[in-house]
Amino acid sequence: MTEFQGKRLEDDYQWNAGMPAGAYWKAESGWFCVTPNGHYGNLSAHDVIEHENGTITVSPSILVSSADIELWHGFLKEGVWTEC
Repeated sequence: MTEFQGKRLEDDYQWNAGMPAGAYWKAESGWFCVTPNGHYGNLSAHDVIEHENGTITVSPSILVSSADIELWHGFLKEGVWTEC
């Protein structure tokens, strides 16, 4: 499995097309992310644990898809992405 170090962005970060891969942030409406391969994800259906150092752990696994095509599937644990 490949690991990728994520990056926490400031809270209420405004989404834009140039966001770094692996980014995650907390908004007023919940947690959001950009997968390591650059796909935008909404974590509202997940449990998110925020750690003292600002990293997060998300469960269950994160699946980003479009029209039934899997774009990215894996885990975010203490800020580190791991693909399934």
